[in-house]
Amino acid sequence: MANDEQKDRAAFDAAIQALKAEVANAGVHLSLDSSARLAYARQIQAIANELQLQATSGRITWGQAAQQAQEARNVIMEIIRGRSTPVGRAMAQRIKSEGKTLNELIARKAQQLHGPNVRFDRLTAAQQNAVYGEIVKSAGKSNAAITQRMRTLSRAGRGLLVFSIAVSVYTIANADNKVEAAGKELAVTGAGIGGGMAGGALAGLACGPGAPACVVVGAFVGGALAAIGVEFLW
Repeated sequence: MANDEQKDRAAFDAAIQALKAEVANAGVHLSLDSSARLAYARQIQAIANELQLQATSGRITWGQAAQQAQEARNVIMEIIRGRSTPVGRAMAQRIKSEGKTLNELIARKAQQLHGPNVRFDRLTAAQQNAVYGEIVKSAGKSNAAITQRMRTLSRAGRGLLVFSIAVSVYTIANADNKVEAAGKELAVTGAGIGGGMAGGALAGLACGPGAPACVVVGAFVGGALAAIGVEFLW
């Protein structure tokens, strides 16, 4: 009977540890992806402003500014996605699989300014420059709704991390062996975060790009399994 109680207690403790690790896992994911999104918004705006200044002052043509803006935005997008978590990367790919080409942007902006039947090569030089100018301006704009949502998620992520740390501090403070408890908390939480990243990455490979639901499940399962594994091995 005592052995059964000990097993039940061990299973309960493992579940609690896994829960704490998953809270930290979610907090890290939200914080990293939110920071990446906000960095993306800042960088594309800064580059667009600089290119507008150069074109206005005559240092480069508006056509050159448009080309550089399109290339820079796509490069920054890929760099930021590389710094995101597997979940954040999958969500970004779901929204936009890849950046637009310059020709696609020219066609879109020309139609917005001059109607659906416009031919860019028949526009005057001033009209073409206006199209290029719109491309440069748009290159500095991120999706406002998504950026605002990521700001909210960033605050939520920090809140989850604070909660996870507070629970760990409480657990350590009430432990008989505080050094051992601190090592265990650090190991289990670290395993949960690392397992979440690895699980999300593996799910991304299995499900393909642009499958955030699948990657979220992979991150959750990977984090839980890693945390429980460390808990039982400790």
